[in-house]
Amino acid sequence: MFPIRDDNPQFLVPYVTYAIVGLNVLSWVLVQGFGMEPQLSASVCNFGLIPGELLQTVSPQRQIELGPQLYCTLGESPDWFTVLSSMFMHGSWLHIIGNMWFLWIFGNNVEDAMGHVRFAIFYLLSGLAAAGLQIFADPDSAIPMVGASGAIGGVMGAYILFYPRVHVHLLIILGFFATTVAVPAVFMLGYWFLLQVVSGFASIDAEAGGVAFWAHVGGFAGGALLALLFRDRELLAKHPYAGWRQPPTRSWQRIERS
Repeated sequence: MFPIRDDNPQFLVPYVTYAIVGLNVLSWVLVQGFGMEPQLSASVCNFGLIPGELLQTVSPQRQIELGPQLYCTLGESPDWFTVLSSMFMHGSWLHIIGNMWFLWIFGNNVEDAMGHVRFAIFYLLSGLAAAGLQIFADPDSAIPMVGASGAIGGVMGAYILFYPRVHVHLLIILGFFATTVAVPAVFMLGYWFLLQVVSGFASIDAEAGGVAFWAHVGGFAGGALLALLFRDRELLAKHPYAGWRQPPTRSWQRIERS
């Protein structure tokens, strides 16, 4: 299932959402060299979050193999800036496109409910919550963690809290068969969260690198909790589809807020 749009009107111009997308794209182009080597591996090593390096639970100068003839050497001291920088790094074209698409769909309406400044702070704190749970789950990991998906998980955690009954249109591909279906956000995002939890437990003790499922869980749960603190009640009260009391959306429309 892949979301293609939601039936949720947008009021504010989502400047912060645009800025976050722009920063990620600029990082991909200028720092990661469009995913070409050796820039990609260098950026993952230098700006990715490595729990074992951060907590000094693995030997310094240890070499981690990222691919054929590509190695990452762990530093002798923790680089705490990587907790933030890793949120703007990605591992492939598919990785960054998928993350930015999810942010594009869900970020604007969460920014609607918080305002620009609150949303910017909320996004960064959600990313920190994601990194925190991933570090807690695997403190000895020497595998670099990169990607905006933890922070975006926080955005989805806030979305399910603010707009549970809004319909999200999903693209479903089963072999040669493709169709679209619209389901309430609480179903789509709840299913996504449950999948991350199950996958997180399944990945315990896995030695190879892969998806940081616990970062997704931490971001989503942290975002849902932070949303209660960062919501702007006046903005949210004006939204026609906010909360459980509103009827399910049926068709998309764009409306203006006075």
